[in-house]
Amino acid sequence: MTNTATTVKVDLGGRTVEIPKDGLFDRYRMDVPLDKVAADPRVPSVDFFRTLPKTQVQSPIGTTRTPNFYYAMSSARLTMVAPSRAIRKRIPEELAPLEIAPGFGLVSVMAFRYDVCDIDFYTEAAVGVAVRPARHGGLTTAAADLVAALGDDHLHSYVLSLPVNTDIAQVRGHDGYGFPKWVTDLDVGIDQARTTARIANADGGVDIAFSAPTPEQKTFETGTNVSTLTSYTKRDGSWHSTLNQTNVLASGTSLFPRGFDLTLGEGRMSDDLRALRPIRTIRFDATTSAQAALHMPVPVSVR
Repeated sequence: MTNTATTVKVDLGGRTVEIPKDGLFDRYRMDVPLDKVAADPRVPSVDFFRTLPKTQVQSPIGTTRTPNFYYAMSSARLTMVAPSRAIRKRIPEELAPLEIAPGFGLVSVMAFRYDVCDIDFYTEAAVGVAVRPARHGGLTTAAADLVAALGDDHLHSYVLSLPVNTDIAQVRGHDGYGFPKWVTDLDVGIDQARTTARIANADGGVDIAFSAPTPEQKTFETGTNVSTLTSYTKRDGSWHSTLNQTNVLASGTSLFPRGFDLTLGEGRMSDDLRALRPIRTIRFDATTSAQAALHMPVPVSVR
């Protein structure tokens, strides 16, 4: 939610949303000159984006340019083991859980803070599950999929919950990409010392809250640690895949972490996580500096 005294209204595929006046979206409509954004002290570099030219496409939210660039962001992910049976009950039958052992898959709680991006500052959280890549089969392929996923080389996921804190992020994400997005109060803080997130429910209480010491960070030169995530969504009865490329600049991992506090309250996110019946937390990743390119979804056959 935004302060209407400093916002303007724009149309996205027939939906009217308020955006920050004179913000990046208001001034440039998804086509920010890289030299302009490079002058922002929060942006470490724009070299990553110079290799990713934008294209103009027609979409359910109108004419837009893709990818959506995130010039300065941070993120956190808590990964847990859950029974495959519980996961299968929560995902479409066309998809299959990525199993780390027979009968056990991976679920995650994630939080994101986008300080500088094409659609201006916003925060986001998610409950998602790791799935097998579309149209993959066989034991050899399953092993390769698991190795790639655990190494963060290329994850494939299905998202159950994806709240955000701005209207433009909700409309673009829901109408344009097919993600289960809604708007709520959502605070995310990720720095060298501590990682925190609080997602409010419809009554203003706690849906999910998280706090933990930030793992020691390792830094990377831009372009040397780029991971990819493919998310599957169903829009207008057809399956689509959305590619996200993340240029990791500073990140750290704790295996079998201790000292974290995960609170499940009442709300859509906590309901989704409880339904997945997580057994044990096996990994905590915190990224204090990253950049990303989120591409528009494309049709895909999942079988």
